[in-house]
Amino acid sequence: MILVDDALKARQDAGNPIRVGVVGAGFMCQGLTNQITHSVPGMRVVAISNRRVERAAGVYRYSGYQHVAFADTQRALDDAIASDRPVVTEDAFLLARSGLVDVLVDATGSVEFGARVTLEAFKHGKDVVLLNAEIDATIGPILQTYAARHGVILSACDGDEPGAQMNLYRWVKGLGLTPRVIGNVKGLQDPYRNPTTQQGFAEKWGQNPAMVTSFADGSKISFEQAIVANATGFKVRSRGMSRGLEYRGDIMQIGQLYDIEECRRLGGIIDYVVGTPLTKVYVLAEHDDPKQRHYLNLYKMGEGPLYSFFVPYHLVHFEVPIAIARVALFRDPVAKPLGGPVVEVCAVAKRDLKAGETLDDYGEYMTYGEAVNAEEMCEQQYLPEGLVEGCTLVRDVRKDSVIRYGDVVLPQGRIADRLRAEQYRHFRGETWLEDILKVAA
Repeated sequence: MILVDDALKARQDAGNPIRVGVVGAGFMCQGLTNQITHSVPGMRVVAISNRRVERAAGVYRYSGYQHVAFADTQRALDDAIASDRPVVTEDAFLLARSGLVDVLVDATGSVEFGARVTLEAFKHGKDVVLLNAEIDATIGPILQTYAARHGVILSACDGDEPGAQMNLYRWVKGLGLTPRVIGNVKGLQDPYRNPTTQQGFAEKWGQNPAMVTSFADGSKISFEQAIVANATGFKVRSRGMSRGLEYRGDIMQIGQLYDIEECRRLGGIIDYVVGTPLTKVYVLAEHDDPKQRHYLNLYKMGEGPLYSFFVPYHLVHFEVPIAIARVALFRDPVAKPLGGPVVEVCAVAKRDLKAGETLDDYGEYMTYGEAVNAEEMCEQQYLPEGLVEGCTLVRDVRKDSVIRYGDVVLPQGRIADRLRAEQYRHFRGETWLEDILKVAA
């Protein structure tokens, strides 16, 4: 961050701002566009796409722009950008293909649509920053291979919980400690919440009820922790992590929840708790040097063996421009997977489900997601929560049971299914999902 501010100022002084295109004109896009417009020198949101194009224009007006161009062709979009006119379009692929967009931000939350736009952006030499934890957790590792092939960067974002955790993790490692637990803190946990129960909260804050539901039912935090696990090699102790364990004590004492030998054996764990005051993310780490442990004790960190480091907040769209700048100026992705998936997110029935029903999307009425180690995910052939929408059940599934590929018929022609199958073959040498897709074709 300290490097980013001067680098952005230099871009501003040179009259060469980073040109950002945003796909998806929801709550996050609105905050991000306003932030870049008024508080980030050396960066400009040049185009926004959305299915309802008037919503995209409304985002610009929220940020103070009075005159917004509408484009339905590549030439119209590029002419508007070249003329410094904010431009909106229904067609996200125009942003992906434009030579006048430097970084594409995916703020959709869609795995299938996000995959298509991301691959198109790669083909046109464009870096992509994900405000879309769902795609990152579901097919992020294999998308990284495509990014490398095209010489571009695919990155998570600062501000969101994975970015906050990874920044803290890297800082703690830089101090010479060995991280053993990377944790997230929620305000509540209820896997049976749905858009009806969350409608009031969503309306109060101008958010999407389904997205708010994914926060409350545990799906979103599962996606977030999977991203962190894949970037660090850390695992979950068991499917679902702590499943809403409340810890309202001192964050400096939270290490008492964890068995350090288990943490060492697993190579580190990801987790979350509910209700810890004044804390949003935490890293627990040990130090193998008794001289340094003496200093840590002197500096009020306690006697260990697990020392608590934490951040009290995450500021989401305020910090996303940092990720954009890190990618565009320093080629530094925020939470790049080490390789293949370490932790994934499986779909669990939110109620008793009946054969013949077609599943709705995450954050709705039928399923919630739980983080699970990739070995179990693959061996049990669990259905990923990021790709539940449109799957038709061929048998009944009891409430709180994990849904498997054998329980459903997949929608036809999804590129995200093909990418998941490629992900298993590329990183694990497993072909069972490819076989399922061949039978379904």
